[in-house]
Amino acid sequence: MVRYAVLLLLPAMSATAVAQPGALDRLRAMQATPAASRAAIAQGKQAAFFCVNCHGEDGNSHIPEVPSLAGQNPAYLVEQMRKFGSGERRDQFMQGLIKVLKDEERAQIALYYGAGKPQPGTANAALAARGKGKFEQICAACHGPQAHGSDTIPRLAGQKVAYLEISITRYRNRSGERNDPLMAAATAKLSKNEISALANYLASLN
Repeated sequence: MVRYAVLLLLPAMSATAVAQPGALDRLRAMQATPAASRAAIAQGKQAAFFCVNCHGEDGNSHIPEVPSLAGQNPAYLVEQMRKFGSGERRDQFMQGLIKVLKDEERAQIALYYGAGKPQPGTANAALAARGKGKFEQICAACHGPQAHGSDTIPRLAGQKVAYLEISITRYRNRSGERNDPLMAAATAKLSKNEISALANYLASLN
């Protein structure tokens, strides 16, 4: 299950995602009032019962190669679920899970995980210090000064080092779903050591 669960955030640094209107409309309606949001989060916890084995009960993954979803931008999560459901992102395991969810359930799950409190990943302090400048140089403009992302760009702060290293390397190599021109250009000149430093810096953020 690990190799499939890691795929939920595969386009982890792409700035091109645009959330599905139907599910996004439901998401915005749920966010309209505190009461509606609380109810949606409670329902999302129930709907996410199949996610917790890989992504963690509170959205903080305990598996190095699996992304944490706690604190992730709900609209971004809705869009990734849409892509799995439509086949734009291809993975038999994830597609099978996502396709059974209605738009309302997808929005509820996104809100549940978005409301979670992210925990910083375990990072090497020396490597993190080396990665800070590289982050500011090639990542901060899109992902934000603290790597919190936006509705269309994912939060990277606090992710697992192993997951980040795998993701960044695949972007650099334009491998599979990581074949994104913007990210390929940003990461093209990164060495293995620079990728490790950048991953450790991102993991250290909260």
